[in-house]
Amino acid sequence: MPSPESARILVVDDNAALVENLIEILAAEGTEVSAAASCAEARLEAAKGLDVALVDLHLPDGEGGQLAREIKELQPGSEVILLTGHATVESAAASVRAGAFAYLMKPCATPDLLMTVQQAMRHVRLQREKIELARRTQVAEKLAAVGTLTAGLSHEIRNPLNAAALQLNVLERRVKKLPADLQKNLTEPLLLVRDEIRRLDHILEDFLQFARPVAFTPRTVSIGPLVQRVSSLLRGDAEQRGIAYESECREDLAVTGDEGRLQQVLVNVVLNALDATLRGGWVRLKCRSEGPVAVITVDDSGTGVPADALPHVFEPFFTTKASGSGLGLPIVHAIVTQHGGDIRIANVAGAGARVTIRLPRPGS
Repeated sequence: MPSPESARILVVDDNAALVENLIEILAAEGTEVSAAASCAEARLEAAKGLDVALVDLHLPDGEGGQLAREIKELQPGSEVILLTGHATVESAAASVRAGAFAYLMKPCATPDLLMTVQQAMRHVRLQREKIELARRTQVAEKLAAVGTLTAGLSHEIRNPLNAAALQLNVLERRVKKLPADLQKNLTEPLLLVRDEIRRLDHILEDFLQFARPVAFTPRTVSIGPLVQRVSSLLRGDAEQRGIAYESECREDLAVTGDEGRLQQVLVNVVLNALDATLRGGWVRLKCRSEGPVAVITVDDSGTGVPADALPHVFEPFFTTKASGSGLGLPIVHAIVTQHGGDIRIANVAGAGARVTIRLPRPGS
């Protein structure tokens, strides 16, 4: 009998014995099960997140059909299975109106229960995959459009920028020929202008890298030494910020790709995690294998990513920072995608954000 796989399930019923029985059956299949005896309790539980809700049609403080609609509003990607001890044409019609995925009689046979929950979970996964595919397509289209625009403008920007830098050098040399007492008032603004030109130059380099990703010949890259190298580069920075930094990776774990670009990905992601973490917090870089895929995760104890920003973090020029080009994560996304991999960012309950990178292993 196939199980409903790993899922978050809410059971809503005021019959304590039935709820205990359902929890035992579902938990034995490896699911995370919570319970509520009323509509009020169910709303609180649903707000925490769920995949499938099993809801009794008649509850002490309301109707299951109305609660089903509220649950789907709270968690749009979820499905509701309505339960009833007295099946009628009216109750079946109410289930349809409530947008329920299925309708079960109490008490229902264990195989029927598990099969229905499994089907509901499959539908939840398909809907989420569809939404994720649409999101990734939208991001890819934006990346391509911005890349084309940037490639066309880069030379127009580079020429006056180089000219400004050249004239600034000439001006600095002339200032140094002036008496010492006059140099100080002139040198400070010149240094500021030079720093700003350098910053613009770095932003332009990001634009060019984003617009014209250079092709590479895939090679086997050992992740363990790469993680050690990145950790050596950034551990001092973490210490200066008062942040505990940890890394852990198997020595024999390898992926297929370009070592330099993968190092750029890890450095960028870890630096973002450090920027999001307050003094006294922590950042953890870990690696593991999942069949043909190497999984790299970067966790932090920061405040996480605002929920309304999560869908946009890989879009060009989008940033939650006070300064920056908004191209760091889009470049990371482009590199990971070029490697045939996948990158995602999510908030973790009780902690900050988690970046998960999946890359193909050799031979996959």
